Amino acid sequence: VQLQASGGGLVQAGGSLRLSCAVSGSLFRINTVGWYRQAPGKQRELVADISSSFSTNYADPVKGRFTISRNNIKREAYLQMNSLKPEDTAVYYCNTRGADNALYWGQGTLVTVSS
Repeated sequence: VQLQASGGGLVQAGGSLRLSCAVSGSLFRINTVGWYRQAPGKQRELVADISSSFSTNYADPVKGRFTISRNNIKREAYLQMNSLKPEDTAVYYCNTRGADNALYWGQGTLVTVSS
């Protein structure tokens, strides 16, 4: 299973970014895809996830600002991030489970929000 996260970058506070996660080698359409983030000196935390039935779950700090989605045909998941804040600065990772039920992670994409 391979996951490729992309779309990070430098943006001013209040701006937007859209992250993408391309997944290969897994039963993508039946597995939940999650976006996590890890800020410097902090633990990795859940940002949002989306199930195979398109049910979504968001961490409180991003509710109302971030939207997670998926395209099962393209085998991709997305994280639309609006109204970005400096505290959103982190490396963002996507994950999903493989056919072996193990959890796989992408390499991460850096999001930097300047004040």
